[in-house]
Amino acid sequence: MNRHEEERDMHEATTDGGEAIIVGGGMVGATLACLLGEAGMAVTLVDARPAPLDDEAAGRGRPAPRVSALTPVSRRLLDGIGAWPDMQARRVTPYRGMAVWDAEGTGEVRFSAEEAGLPVLGHIVENDVVVAALEARLAALPGVRRRFGARVAGLEAAAAGRAVVLEDGERLAAPLVVAADGARSPLRELAGIGVSAHDTGHAAVVTTVRTERPHGGVARQAFLADGPLAFLPLTVDGDARYCSIVWSTPPAEAERLCALSAEALGEALEAAFASRLGAVTVVDRAQAVPLTQRHAERYVLPGLALVGDAAHSIHPLAGQGVNLGLMDAAVLAEELLAARRRGIAPGDEACLARYARRRRGDNAAMLKLMDGFRLLFGTRHPAITLARNLGMRGVDRLSPLKRLLMQQAAGRRGRLPASCR
Repeated sequence: MNRHEEERDMHEATTDGGEAIIVGGGMVGATLACLLGEAGMAVTLVDARPAPLDDEAAGRGRPAPRVSALTPVSRRLLDGIGAWPDMQARRVTPYRGMAVWDAEGTGEVRFSAEEAGLPVLGHIVENDVVVAALEARLAALPGVRRRFGARVAGLEAAAAGRAVVLEDGERLAAPLVVAADGARSPLRELAGIGVSAHDTGHAAVVTTVRTERPHGGVARQAFLADGPLAFLPLTVDGDARYCSIVWSTPPAEAERLCALSAEALGEALEAAFASRLGAVTVVDRAQAVPLTQRHAERYVLPGLALVGDAAHSIHPLAGQGVNLGLMDAAVLAEELLAARRRGIAPGDEACLARYARRRRGDNAAMLKLMDGFRLLFGTRHPAITLARNLGMRGVDRLSPLKRLLMQQAAGRRGRLPASCR
């Protein structure tokens, strides 16, 4: 047998991927794998990372720079699949208040969990903590097979539905393939699904700081002339003076800020935040993350579904990105499991269409809302500045409107899947 015949035979050798193949083992992909695996589905989770996270390191020592603001609805989802207790044992920081103000004026809105009728408004959690807890759950599910260090090089039709071809030539087939492989999803591109995208004009500077005064369980965000700056509360070994920083600013300014010394960056943060938490000490390297808003032209094709950032990526100013992705996972799992109980294969077009209908509208609305906020607070026109400050002060005085906004921010929108109620 010559080399070309060997390569052809390797390519044609197909491995059974179970009932679904999920490409991408981040927060959204791993959550979907847990939901399906706990219901008894055979799932293959394909992850480009070489190995699972270091279980001993996640949530220990210095906080990781990338965090998420998880809503109470997302917490219920993670609790239901058994990940939340592990996350709590590592590190989660509840916040019961929010303060948002216009640094270009006097407008300010304060929100509290008490006003919303909730125990907390949400939790700030390092992304690594979420993934580590999910990986621990996946390891206990016999129906979930994990493939680390596996990159997808091709997507093909198969007798069973769809097949992904890995870089080493192995071919995995299943009735359904799910793209959970991030905002620049290779799988989405292989499927030929277009995406509408626009540059937000911002990059996010992320790092961790320790402040002179404790955060008091309040998430704070200032709208500066060039973009929003958020101090998200973290409590490390009982010390409530840590915050995760997300500073959205033009890319050139982000590059300049990341090049500053820790001392100079701390001074810049304190000045931009009007010393609301006193002196700021930077405790980790700052890095800039480009911010491009994307929305896939469609969420599904026969035997294929997009979830999370592969379907939509959003400006982080309201902290809704991962929550939208987790809701994608919950809704897709609910539709797949309902179809399975009726004897319908996971790649069924009607089943996938129901998922797309339930999620696309909510995601599109949130994308437009965040883009509107970005544009509203990105202008320096005096009349608009005056109007938005008057509007913020008005909202702060209207308790029913504030309560509605907080319920929306908590994830209580539309028809929630059973796993989130």
